[in-house]
Amino acid sequence: MGYLANSLSELLARFIVLFTAITVHEYAHGLIAYKLGDPTAKYAGRLSLNPLSHLDPIGALCMVFFRFGWAKPVPINPMYFKDRKRDSAIVALAGPLSNIILAFLSTIVFAVYYVYVYLNFPNFVTQFIYTVFMQLAVVNISFAVFNLIPFPPLDGSKILGAFLSYENYGRLLQYERFGFPVLILLSLTGFLGRILSLFINPLFSLWLKMLNGLISILL
Repeated sequence: MGYLANSLSELLARFIVLFTAITVHEYAHGLIAYKLGDPTAKYAGRLSLNPLSHLDPIGALCMVFFRFGWAKPVPINPMYFKDRKRDSAIVALAGPLSNIILAFLSTIVFAVYYVYVYLNFPNFVTQFIYTVFMQLAVVNISFAVFNLIPFPPLDGSKILGAFLSYENYGRLLQYERFGFPVLILLSLTGFLGRILSLFINPLFSLWLKMLNGLISILL
């Protein structure tokens, strides 16, 4: 019974963390696009922090059970931008940047919570909240790194596009429809995880140093 309760609590924590990460990510895309003159996301009802607005059922299930998935992309119309390549790159960067900011804030809250609540009141509820805040930081770091890969349709490809000629940028976008099948294949073979670990592991080391430093200050 205890094992089942722990499994269910871990699954619930994963739901909360993943839906928070993708919601903030997609909202950031829509918000920055709106600030740059594109109202498409607003008119589509996607300029929202409601997770259901961004939920793709199949992508969400894949994220929870396979730790690889997707949300409904926020609709963006680059024709509204003054500089299509530059502004598209800014909008693309907003998603991963929002996850990095969320990871940073989660780390601060986690350190305060750990010192003043978790250490003093260890129980099932405080353990669950502990797990949520810890995973919120870790998952958002991973999510940011993953989306910065310069491979279509990920955000990194649009950021890369700002440095390419319009001709080469157009060629890059032609491969967008093949992107997700290739990424799923790379994920299932484990190759994607090995590549990501080269970048994520050093960031996790820095994160742990930051977290331990914050805890040391608070203790």
